[in-house]
Amino acid sequence: MKILHLDTNHPLLIEQLNALGFQNDEDYTSSKSEIEAKIHAYDGIIIRSRFTIDKPFLDAATNLKFIGRVGAGLENIDCDYAENKAVFLISAPEGNRNAVGEHALGMLLSLFNKLNKADKEVKDGKWFREDNRGIELNGKTVGIIGYGNMGKAFAKKLRGFDVTVLCYDIQDNVGDENAQQVTLPKLQKQSDVVSLHTPQTALTTNMINTEFINAFSKPFWFLNTARGKSVVTADLVSALKSGKILGAGLDVLEYEKTSFENLFKISNVSSSEVERSQLGLDSARPDKQNNLPEAFNYLIEAENVILTPHVAGWTVESHKKLAQTIVDKIIAKFC
Repeated sequence: MKILHLDTNHPLLIEQLNALGFQNDEDYTSSKSEIEAKIHAYDGIIIRSRFTIDKPFLDAATNLKFIGRVGAGLENIDCDYAENKAVFLISAPEGNRNAVGEHALGMLLSLFNKLNKADKEVKDGKWFREDNRGIELNGKTVGIIGYGNMGKAFAKKLRGFDVTVLCYDIQDNVGDENAQQVTLPKLQKQSDVVSLHTPQTALTTNMINTEFINAFSKPFWFLNTARGKSVVTADLVSALKSGKILGAGLDVLEYEKTSFENLFKISNVSSSEVERSQLGLDSARPDKQNNLPEAFNYLIEAENVILTPHVAGWTVESHKKLAQTIVDKIIAKFC
């Protein structure tokens, strides 16, 4: 079988597939149309999020037997059409679920203890102890929305704390010893902390909006290590301003490109600046003349908001585990 690798991954992926007798070709630079012109020659594709695998691409892939996505979700693939064409879909949520669980917990504890604010102040020569008095996780109720691999991993990390953990999921009977499955209204009534762990689907896009937020009985802390487009950022900011949301830890943003590799395409930033900053905040933040959304400008200034660049599942260990999971699933299916 011939496999085309469209994104770089841990080298073990190609090494192990070579050892199994697969032919592995790499193309990390050609355009989608260029890939589409030659995809008929391949039995498999390995991709992260470089571009969308849509109907025209799948129609051109006349010999395709599988698509391996080195990540948790499959939103960049037309899954229904692929399955109709008997293309086997492989993802690897098992590979980075532990990393996501740890990252979510780290964000929560940092928010509760104002670590980002206190760190910046001390480095600026300020010593404000009372202003940085934290709160404890002990006794809180944590609500997890989406109780698959990632939600379960976060709940497992919470076992060392004296907390009540609730979960809501569209699937029945997913609760376990780490979280009690409840209805969404019950979760909204009881939660002090809400952590989002849902895939990107038509149901979850723009799910976290003003109506959803206002359905919570208490002000709450919000974490999102799932997908940025699940949150209407302007509505989140309004809730932060009003105090309905007490603070937010956001590893993903509504404004991300679909590849997740960049945030914005900023027209008035030089190519050298883009290369240095990878289209990040260094070039965007100082003068705010880059047509950034007002809501995002609020997030980057807010002391009760922690932002990370879609790295919750992006650890040294998960890099290897994601690749190994893809290899193992290819072996199970085709060897």
